[in-house]
Amino acid sequence: MLISQILDDAETIRVVARSGGKARIINGARSVYSLAMEAARTGVGLAALIERKGLGETVDLDAAYKKGRLLSPINHPDPAHLHLTGTGLTHLGSAATRDSMHKKLSTDGEEQLTDSMKMFRMGLEGGKPAKGQVGVQPEWFYKGNGTMAVAPGAALMSPAFAKDAGEEPEVAGIYVIGDDGAPFRVGFTLSNEFSDHVTERVNYLFLAHSKLRNASFGPEILIGDLPADIRGASRIYRDGAVLWEKPFLSGEANMSHTIANLEHHHFKYSAFRQPGDVHVHMFGTATLSFADGITTAAGDVFEIEAGDFGLPLRNPLEIEKPVKVAVKAL
Repeated sequence: MLISQILDDAETIRVVARSGGKARIINGARSVYSLAMEAARTGVGLAALIERKGLGETVDLDAAYKKGRLLSPINHPDPAHLHLTGTGLTHLGSAATRDSMHKKLSTDGEEQLTDSMKMFRMGLEGGKPAKGQVGVQPEWFYKGNGTMAVAPGAALMSPAFAKDAGEEPEVAGIYVIGDDGAPFRVGFTLSNEFSDHVTERVNYLFLAHSKLRNASFGPEILIGDLPADIRGASRIYRDGAVLWEKPFLSGEANMSHTIANLEHHHFKYSAFRQPGDVHVHMFGTATLSFADGITTAAGDVFEIEAGDFGLPLRNPLEIEKPVKVAVKAL
């Protein structure tokens, strides 16, 4: 089952579901967030709750997308309570891309093992622990709160000071925190973990700066288990033509960590188990246009698709105007 959110002609949020057939409005659902919290509070599975509520009129999701009426597939009434986070070096092959960005040479010219490669090897050796065991912790980063989330079809805004504006095609887990602090997974979705790879390449300690950017996810959330082998495509369009295209792989068959291990190391922090919060946690990638020498420009359109997740995720690129910030003493 896939679920999403749209704005109807009366500017009211409608929650939409489909299971291989036509998309239909879920009766009585005010938002995906309220639906997920109801499922958490009642102990009813999300799919079962949707079935109980029933489906109403059909919706043309493609038409809603073209009209700009597709919303992020989950949001929070207070954007400060939605957290955008992620993890890297989790996919087989991802180290080669990252390692080339962070390569160091010793004074005698021999290549040293980069921190990226060390962390990647840690994941290979301990990222898939036996059931009930805790594996090695992955790289982790923070992207911002709900104010940084961009709806499908809306523009990803790159700061004027950014050195790069590059896509990262990923799968993200969507979570809500129950009233007792327990995390609940709503499902999985496509995401564009938009980053500044030139800044990151300057020094690995700039990774935190490079990740504080917009992110987009959706348009639809896949309810249920994540397929083990996900095959998708990432593209950049310029002036209506494909500038760059490459397949990407995800799912645990193509990863050095289990989803459960990545979830554990995120939610082990009590700050991320605050009742009512929403989390969008991105699981990493091995495919970047930046690694192929692509430099994006304003007006380019990113497209990420994988058949299991329904509609593709599309976002144009815009560059913000420079802003001068001065701090005033009170």
